[in-house]
Amino acid sequence: MAAPHRPGLRVAAGVVIPESELSWRFSRSSGPGGQGVNTADSRVELVWDAAGSAVLSPVQRERLLERLSGRLVDGVLTIAASEHRAQLRNRDAARAQLTAMVSDALRPPAPTRRATKPSRGSKERRLKAKQRRTTTKQLRRPPTD
Repeated sequence: MAAPHRPGLRVAAGVVIPESELSWRFSRSSGPGGQGVNTADSRVELVWDAAGSAVLSPVQRERLLERLSGRLVDGVLTIAASEHRAQLRNRDAARAQLTAMVSDALRPPAPTRRATKPSRGSKERRLKAKQRRTTTKQLRRPPTD
């Protein structure tokens, strides 16, 4: 059966990483061995050169390189997946990890928070609650003569 044609990996609105920019490495996954245990396990590494990608705009590239700086080695992002026994499922898991990571990094920054003052009612409620707590604790004390 032929593999379905995948034109690319959609990571965000308007950003599709072509399959030609993705490279794969396959190996045996680590873990307990002996007597043929887990011999079908496979490890998949998905490698993408984020710094040299042609699909990103300069703004997107800068944002991605800044946010993923801890994961990149010379601008190259490597994702390893070995949670499934089947290589195909590990490939899908690696693609899903890459999609989530890149779409998260490309998301525009959140708007800055505007400082606000607490309302008069909230201040009064806080002080009344503190007074109730004080009264409760005072009633627990032994009587003084």
